[in-house]
Amino acid sequence: MARRRTHEEPENHERWLVSYADFITLLFAFFVVMYSISSLNEGKYKILSDSLVGVFNQVDRAVKPIPIGEERPRTARTEVSPLDESRSSEQPIDPLQSIMQSMQTAFADLIDSKQITVRGNELWVEIELNSSLLFPSGDALPNDLAFDLLEKVAGILAPFDNPIHVEGFTDNLPINTAKFPTNWELSAARAGSVVRMLAADGVDPARLAAVGYGEFQPIADNSTAEGRARNRRVILVISRNLDVRRSVSGVGSSNARPVGASEQSGTQRAAPSVR
Repeated sequence: MARRRTHEEPENHERWLVSYADFITLLFAFFVVMYSISSLNEGKYKILSDSLVGVFNQVDRAVKPIPIGEERPRTARTEVSPLDESRSSEQPIDPLQSIMQSMQTAFADLIDSKQITVRGNELWVEIELNSSLLFPSGDALPNDLAFDLLEKVAGILAPFDNPIHVEGFTDNLPINTAKFPTNWELSAARAGSVVRMLAADGVDPARLAAVGYGEFQPIADNSTAEGRARNRRVILVISRNLDVRRSVSGVGSSNARPVGASEQSGTQRAAPSVR
């Protein structure tokens, strides 16, 4: 009689799926636990953190129980240095004073040579530039020096929000060209050129305005070459608020009376000026 052959079970090549499924299940459970830990009440977690820090850093707190609930643990008073106290008591920086100081530092040489004048009071700051620094004679096209100079000015003015009124002035020598029939057009064009360069260098255009006064607001005698040179100028008036800008009169914004200041004009405290 022939020997009966035993039936062999075929080898299962997919047994790894069982181990893989177990691993995935454990991994899922791990991330669920991690998520639940990360979602703990922030206040309780802060209390636990502070308590652990106290255990390691302050011996006297090691024997104290950890508070429960929303109660915050009592901590030792942090010592505040005199420097920190002085910083916390400092007043906010005044924009006009900051602009004056920055201009005085950046253009000290030109201020000493009287090519730039910086002056101001509680309501505005004036930056007066001799036209020879910015433009050739009888023209409103900026020279090479003007771009570098106004780029520095724009860097000082750009961080603030104060309105900027750019005013152009000339001497009384008549001009009659195709571009500039009178000194009105020349002074206005120079103010406009300065406005465009400030805007191109990062000053918000909404803050800017340009006006030309021509020859009619002299600060020196036009009968001499030196006096005429002083009269050819561009002034940047940085106002504290919009009311000052809107009250500009026909005698120049530097002499305009701000709205609501008529009763204060005799008691205004002038800020330091550089001439």
